[in-house]
Amino acid sequence: MPLCLSVEGLAARRGDTLIFRDVSFSAGEGAVVIVTGANGSGKSTLLRIVAGLLRAEAGSIRVAGGDPQRPDAVDTRTETRRDLCHYLGHRNGLKTELTVFDNLAFWRSFATAPSRRHGLEIEAALEEVGLLALADLPVGVLSAGQQRRAALARLLVAWRPIWLLDEPTAALDAASDAMVSRMIARHAASAGIVLAATHLPLDLPQARALAMPGPPRREDVGGDDVVWLDAGQVDGPGAAP
Repeated sequence: MPLCLSVEGLAARRGDTLIFRDVSFSAGEGAVVIVTGANGSGKSTLLRIVAGLLRAEAGSIRVAGGDPQRPDAVDTRTETRRDLCHYLGHRNGLKTELTVFDNLAFWRSFATAPSRRHGLEIEAALEEVGLLALADLPVGVLSAGQQRRAALARLLVAWRPIWLLDEPTAALDAASDAMVSRMIARHAASAGIVLAATHLPLDLPQARALAMPGPPRREDVGGDDVVWLDAGQVDGPGAAP
């Protein structure tokens, strides 16, 4: 049974403020969903909730399917949603005093489930993001763009089927933007699922947009005439029926 990520009726609150509600969508293997919306519309919050880092105000998230006989060995009967997701937020998740290589060695060990294969070898991942020559340098001496590329390499050294990417191209130049698009396309082509929040366009023709509605106007909260997003209309390659 193909892997499927399903979100139903999701709502989020920050303090006393409702950020969004009634967000629903599904994404199957091969899906790339680009989350768009104004600042404060809840893009980052949505990703963190799906990753299991924040609690939702309402709604449900379900990951189902997976074929234990495949070499990536996803089995949603025994693995939690956190086990199946790679989350890349605004922060890179790297220790600045450690070398690039040692950071990736940590993530390779930490993020690989015992039942699944490793991702790329560390050297191959660094080659992919153009940092092989800098492998033995401390992360702290790298530029902001180089640090972001090192963080992206985290996704490659430990295989997880669902990528949750918050502004993955932050601090990157045009050439690196294209690299990110290629990484995402290859992951989707290998039966992965990608949910990415970005203000900048990515070269991903197969991607479908999920437009966050943003917070309701105060007078509309609880009203019957306000139109809320039904993201269940996300479709196209990889979208679940």
